[in-house]
Amino acid sequence: MSLFRLPMLIALIVAIPQDAAELPEPTVASAEHQWLKQLVGNWTVTSEAIMAPGAEPMMMESTESVRALGDLWVVSEGEASFGDTQFQSMMTLGYDPQKKAFVGTWVDTMQTHLWVYRGQLDQAKKVLTLNTEGPGIEDPTKMASYRDVFELVSPDHKVLTSWAQGEDGEWTQFMKADFRRKK
Repeated sequence: MSLFRLPMLIALIVAIPQDAAELPEPTVASAEHQWLKQLVGNWTVTSEAIMAPGAEPMMMESTESVRALGDLWVVSEGEASFGDTQFQSMMTLGYDPQKKAFVGTWVDTMQTHLWVYRGQLDQAKKVLTLNTEGPGIEDPTKMASYRDVFELVSPDHKVLTSWAQGEDGEWTQFMKADFRRKK
């Protein structure tokens, strides 16, 4: 264990009440938390992205491994290669009953921005739309609005489309990924 984490661990142990009756009740998984379990598994991914206006689409193949973190969260780890460049990503997704929203984060090895998600599930419970904010595609010094839309086509197939909102308020799709569950 690193020395950096040792003080945090000691503080946590000291803060735990000695009487188990004083511990807060754990959050009970809701239907929204159960919905996230559909994402758990190993996936192959084929994606197409347009990284600049007018540019040719970039094709990529990758993998994704999604695991449950208890009953309340899922954690997704992705891997891909761009020639000699290795790409890794990590996404967390959960549901916050106080916010009445799905929440999560995204980080990857090609950027320093921490993407924070907040979103909703459609009435049919097939499409999860996550909104976030990050560096603009055309001007990374300005923040822009983004939307990632996950559609569950079947238990073994999901599609992600990513959208950016321009300064004119219009949404433009810049990426589509097709996920197939590994057998």
